[in-house]
Formats: sequence, C-alpha cells, structure tokens
Amino acid sequence: MTAEAEPVGAGGLSRRRRRQVSLGGQYGLFAVVVVLVAAFADWGKLRVNFANWDVAKGLFPDIITIGLRNTAVYTAVGFGIGLAGGLVVALMRLSSVPPYRWFATVYIEVFRGLPLLLIFIFVGVGVPLAFPGTNVPGGAAGQAGLALGLAATAYLAETIRAGIEAVPKGQLEAARSLGMSYPTAMRSIVIPQAFRIVIPPLTNQLVLLCKDSSLVLFLGITLEQRELTKFGRDLAGDEGNTTPIIVAGICYLLITIPLSLLARRLEARRREAR
Repeated sequence: MTAEAEPVGAGGLSRRRRRQVSLGGQYGLFAVVVVLVAAFADWGKLRVNFANWDVAKGLFPDIITIGLRNTAVYTAVGFGIGLAGGLVVALMRLSSVPPYRWFATVYIEVFRGLPLLLIFIFVGVGVPLAFPGTNVPGGAAGQAGLALGLAATAYLAETIRAGIEAVPKGQLEAARSLGMSYPTAMRSIVIPQAFRIVIPPLTNQLVLLCKDSSLVLFLGITLEQRELTKFGRDLAGDEGNTTPIIVAGICYLLITIPLSLLARRLEARRREAR
C-alpha cells in the first residue's frame, strides 16, 4: 500500500517544501536586520545613556523601597476596589430589576469609554472641587486606588458577568431545588465557580492596572509617594541620563512577567480540566 504523494504546485514544489522555503526566508531576513542593527548602532553611547552602571547603583535601594513598593500598593488597592465593585456591578447587570441593569450598563459603558487619565484628573481635581473639605482616605494611595478602581470596576464587571453566565444554569436550579434561596445559591454555588473560570482574565487585568498606576504622577504626589515611572523620570532628569527609566522598566517587568506567566498557566490548567 503506497502513501499518496503530496500535491505539487505550479512551481514544482510541494506545499510542505514551499512552507519550509518561506520560513527560511523569514529567518534569513530577521538575521539580516539583527546584523545591521548590531553593526550600525553606537553601543558606546547606548551603554553610557541607557545602561550606566554607576547611575543604576545610585537608584538602590530607594527604587525598591519607594518606587516598587508604591506601585504594588496602588495596584493592590485599585484591584481590590475594582474586584469588589466589579462583582456588585456584574450582579446589577444580571438583575431582573430594570433600574439596576440600567445603572450597571451606563456605568460600564462610561468608564470603559473614558481614558484613564481623565478619571485620574476627575479624582484628583474634580472630587475636591465638587465636595469642598472632602479628602479621599489614604492620601495619594487612596486617590490612586479610587481612580484605578473606578476604571477596573467597569472591566471586571463584564469579566465576572461572563463568568457567571458560563456556569451551567443547572447548578443554580439544583441548589434552588435543595431549598437554597437565590442569594444563598449565588453566593455558595455560582459565584465561586464563576471566579474559578475568570481567574486568568482577572490576572491579566491586574497586570494592566500595574502599568496604569504610572498615571499617579498626575495627582501631585510627594517624593515618598512616587511610583516607578515618576521615580525613574525624576532621577533621569536629575542625572541627565536615561538609565533610571530603564531600571524602572525592569522593575515593572519583575511584577508583570510573573503575573503573565501565572495567567497563562492558570488558563492552561483550566483547558486541561475541561
């Protein structure tokens, strides 16, 4: 019994061979670009301006104890507010009461449509003007967390809503048939399953919030309240060198890369469990 021959194209090459030639050409082009960049780049200036070890050493330990710490705090506060608010708005979006659904829909559409910078300006400038004498608890951390949380609530609400709708309706019906009230069934059966489903996208949202925390600089923070971007930008201006910004970027990667890997791992485990 003979195997069927691969179809031959007009150029006399099989589909598999054409694919190999195409990949080889792409790899060759990539190699040429890398060689040209390496040959024509001024590595001396790049090292002095972007990887100056003497400047980098002077950033420690403050870039960790101030910049990285504050970035983590702002992100955690914003994510906590967004997660709690997102759950409430998601349940309102699924409610049978029309005013709840209308409010949730308007909130989601408005805060997903606004640039995050405008939300920071509203929290930092608009709230004090609208409510004189009112201060957001927690100072800059509270203002940053509120701004991040308002935006995150809109995105997480849709994520959580999708997770709740992904839970088979039979789960809720079975719980109700056992005598559970609707709120008890949602709290004990549906919502825990929904959160297991949406853990990967929640982790991705946490990564986005970590990067968005760089907008805290528009709140007029003090030196001790600086996050990574503000810290690197200030030191870059003081030193007349871009190395602090590169170090700040590396610190961001120390947070975001593990979170991204965790999200992919959780997504892979969820697919395997199906």
